[in-house]
Amino acid sequence: MAAERTVYTVSRLNREVRLLLEQGLPGVWVEGEISNFARPGSGHWYFSLKDRDAQIRCAMFRQKNSAVRFVPKDGMAVVARGRVSLYEPRGDFQLIVEHLEEAGLGALQREFARLRDQLKAEGLFDEARKRSLPPVPRRIGIVTSPTGAAVRDILHVLARRFAAVPVLIYPTPVQGAAAVPGLLAALELAAQRAECDVLIVARGGGSLEDLWAFNDERVARAIRAMPMPVVTGIGHEVDFTIADFVADLRAPTPSAAAQLAVPDARTWLQALARFESRLQAGAARMLRDANAALDRLGHRMHLASPAVRVAQAAQRLDELDQRLVRAARSSLLAGRHRASELGRRLAASSPVAHVQGAAAVSAALADRLERAMRTELARGAHRLDLASRTLDAVSPLATLRRGFAVVTQATTGALVTDAASVARGDTLVTRVASGHFRSRVVED
Repeated sequence: MAAERTVYTVSRLNREVRLLLEQGLPGVWVEGEISNFARPGSGHWYFSLKDRDAQIRCAMFRQKNSAVRFVPKDGMAVVARGRVSLYEPRGDFQLIVEHLEEAGLGALQREFARLRDQLKAEGLFDEARKRSLPPVPRRIGIVTSPTGAAVRDILHVLARRFAAVPVLIYPTPVQGAAAVPGLLAALELAAQRAECDVLIVARGGGSLEDLWAFNDERVARAIRAMPMPVVTGIGHEVDFTIADFVADLRAPTPSAAAQLAVPDARTWLQALARFESRLQAGAARMLRDANAALDRLGHRMHLASPAVRVAQAAQRLDELDQRLVRAARSSLLAGRHRASELGRRLAASSPVAHVQGAAAVSAALADRLERAMRTELARGAHRLDLASRTLDAVSPLATLRRGFAVVTQATTGALVTDAASVARGDTLVTRVASGHFRSRVVED
C-alpha cells in the first residue's frame, strides 16, 4: 500500500507560505524607485519599488499612509519600512509598508538629530562656553568659498560698515565631497596662524544636502576648539546646522554675520563728531577763560604797568592755539593714512594658491569615492543573489522541479489523491514543473 501523502490546497499552501514569510523575516527597510503607483477610492496605496535589477509589489494601508507628509509619484526615490508578506488570493510576494520617506532626506534628518543630541549632551552647545565678540576686531577671518556669493556679500557689508578692519579669507569648498576636508583644513590653518580675533564661517543658501558639510561632527568639534570667537552665517534664516549650535554666535545669513562682526562706522563717526564738537567747545571755553584772564591781567598790568609780562602771556596763548590745531590735523591725517594702508594690503592678498590646493584634494577624494561606490555595488549584487536563492528555496515550483506532479480530473478539476478514485477511460490533467499534459486511464 502506498504511503499516505499530505496534499495541500492552494489556499492552505499560500496561507502557510505567508505565515512563514511574516514570522521568518523581521521588519525591513527597503530603498527603491516608485512605479505603478495607484490610490483607489479605499484610500490604500498600491505601488512597486524597483531598482536596476528587480522590483517588489507594495501595499500601504490608509491608517499608515495618512501620516506621510508628501504625495508619492512614479519615479520618486523613497525608503520604506515594512514587513514581508504574501497576498494569498494571487500568491503574490509583497511588502506591507508601514512608514515611507523620501530617500536621502529622511536619513540626513535622522543623522542631524542624532549628532545634535550627542553634542548637546557633551555640553558643546552650552551658553556658558560661548565667547563675546571684540567691540572692534583688529582683523576678521572668513572661512568660505572664494568664488561664492556669500564672500561678496560679506566683503560688501564689511566695507560699508567698517572698512578700516582688515579681512583675511581662508578659501574652502562648501559643498560636495571636498567640503568637509576643505573646511577642516581652513579651520586648522586659521587656528595655527592666529591672525584674526574673529572668524566668520559662511556659505549661501541651499538644500539640506547642500549644507550637509556644516553638519559634520569633525567640523563642529573644530569650530568649538577654535582659539577665537566664531560667527556662523550659513544658508538662510530658516536653515540651522550643527555648526550654528557650536558657534559662539549664529547669524541668519552671511551678510548678517558680517554686520555682527564689526560695529557701524556711522555710529563711530557720529561719536567722533560729538567728541570733536566737545573738543571745540572746550577749546573755545578755554579761549574765553584765557581772554577773561587776560583782560583781568591787563587791568592789573595797566595798574602796575607790566607790559613785558602781558606780551609774553599773549604769545604763549597763540602758541597753544596753534599746537591744538596742528594736533587735530595730525590725528585726522594718521587715520586716513591707516585706512589707505589697510585697503592696499587687502587688495594685495590673493587666495589662488589655496584654491589650487583645494582642487587637488577634491580630485583625490573623487577617485576614492568612485572606488568605494564600485565596492558597494559588488556587495549589493552578492546580497541580492543570496536573497534570490532563499526565495527559490521556499517556492512551490521548486517541489515540482524535483520530479513531483499534481494530477486532477480533466472534467471536474478534482485533485487525484487515490488510485481507486479513477476509472478506465477517465481523462486526467497532470501538472509538472514546466507546463501540463492530458492522459487517459487505460487500465484500473
